[in-house]
Amino acid sequence: MSGFRFPVGRLPDEALLSGLATGDPELAVTFVRRFQHRVFGVAMAVTGDPQLAEDIAQQTFERAWRHAQIYDSRRGSVTTWLTTIAHNLAIDAVRARRTEPVPPEDLDALLGVVTETPERWALVDEASSQLRAAVARLPRAQARALVMAGIYGMTAQQIAEAEAIPLGTAKTRIRAAMAKLRTTLASPERGGHGQ
Repeated sequence: MSGFRFPVGRLPDEALLSGLATGDPELAVTFVRRFQHRVFGVAMAVTGDPQLAEDIAQQTFERAWRHAQIYDSRRGSVTTWLTTIAHNLAIDAVRARRTEPVPPEDLDALLGVVTETPERWALVDEASSQLRAAVARLPRAQARALVMAGIYGMTAQQIAEAEAIPLGTAKTRIRAAMAKLRTTLASPERGGHGQ
């Protein structure tokens, strides 16, 4: 693959992913270097454990290599695809380690991680910034329910018990939060921060 007209580092993300699938070592190294900080940042934001985040980052790139041929650009960018893999692996790792639900009083700190922390510098892509901003604009009760369900994988019943609310209220908060996120992220002015 030495016949490139321009430097490998300037190839589009999709071309690097295709190169990763073929096993080209130069393209694989370039691919990992391009995305390693974002992938590690996602894993670190979810787990809070640098060693575990490193392991998850490695698993993410292994999974990307194994599944590169099924990547579909119509469903999102390479960055979104890769950070979704990292996020799902990190959630699985947290679930495996945690046998008890997160105490509700700890959720405020977790919501801080989702909205405004140094991890946001590791997650510089536009989609993740927009998602964090959209979650930050949700009513606190809806944001808490969304984080409990989305990051910690808690069921509506577990959320109801943790928040001491009726099951129907927990379900409504999750649905309302998801609907607001969909509307916000689908809006053409989603980048705007008007209050």
